[in-house]
Amino acid sequence: MTKPSLDLTPADAATELRTVRDLIRYGVSRFNEADLDYGHGTTNAHDEAVFMVLEGLSLPIDQLDPYVDARLTLAERRKVADLLHARVETRKPASYLLNKAYIQGIPFYVDERVIVPRSYIGEILFSDLIGGDDFTLVEDPTEVERVLDLCTGSGCLAILAAQIFPEAQVDAVDLSADALEVAKRNVADSGFEDRITLHHGDLFAPLKNRKYDVIITNPPYVDAEAMAALPPEFRHEPQMALASGEDGLDIVRRILKEAPKHLTPEGGLLCEFGTGREILEAEYPDLDFFWVETANSFGEVFWLTRDQLKPGK
Repeated sequence: MTKPSLDLTPADAATELRTVRDLIRYGVSRFNEADLDYGHGTTNAHDEAVFMVLEGLSLPIDQLDPYVDARLTLAERRKVADLLHARVETRKPASYLLNKAYIQGIPFYVDERVIVPRSYIGEILFSDLIGGDDFTLVEDPTEVERVLDLCTGSGCLAILAAQIFPEAQVDAVDLSADALEVAKRNVADSGFEDRITLHHGDLFAPLKNRKYDVIITNPPYVDAEAMAALPPEFRHEPQMALASGEDGLDIVRRILKEAPKHLTPEGGLLCEFGTGREILEAEYPDLDFFWVETANSFGEVFWLTRDQLKPGK
């Protein structure tokens, strides 16, 4: 008689399961039984299991159909079963267990020194809002000479910016020396070492008087109440990369204050900050925030030009 899935060890599971389909089904069952939380690249048990099985087998994570009924070796089944059990037992995000996260289909190394990247800014950079034919934030990406990524973490947005703005030099700043070690690895893997410079420091402090055509930032923005209620998965991430004061906007306020001094006359700030739109609009009634809509969000990302940010505007 087959044991209930909660009683199976990874070795048991590896013996009884045979195919990619079997392991995905098993992962979904285990994750549902454990009532896991998601939000680090997936939103449900099925997508999480698919990602873990395919990535764990070094298969393309967006190509399930060709492999779904493939039979696996015992060693492969045991490796994936170990990963699925670790996800339940440790409650670590899958990306930490696999040391891999994707933005816009591009892989990045991650570990617990950085938050798992999950920014809407990546989607915006690859959209028609940058260099498109109609309304744009940046009309011609090839004319952008300097880009700044504040709170770079794993360095993923700086690397995406280097792709989208092919003539730009990119500075990337983080307060965490540990995070910058991860970013250094990703920059090296990206091939953009000659165009991306990493800086250790607090927001604009290490940049002196440098000015930029585009500033992108996905700073810490979790409020105190939400920090206290974080699910276990999110508690594995560095607290300093999440928390930002009582209402989650402490760092955003600092960026708004300091950004005008670091933007070129035609420059702009693209900032992702969570769910504090009403607070920002009430606190800065004279700022004409442009709220950028994506396929999955509205009201979490704003664009402001230097002219809009200037004192008195």
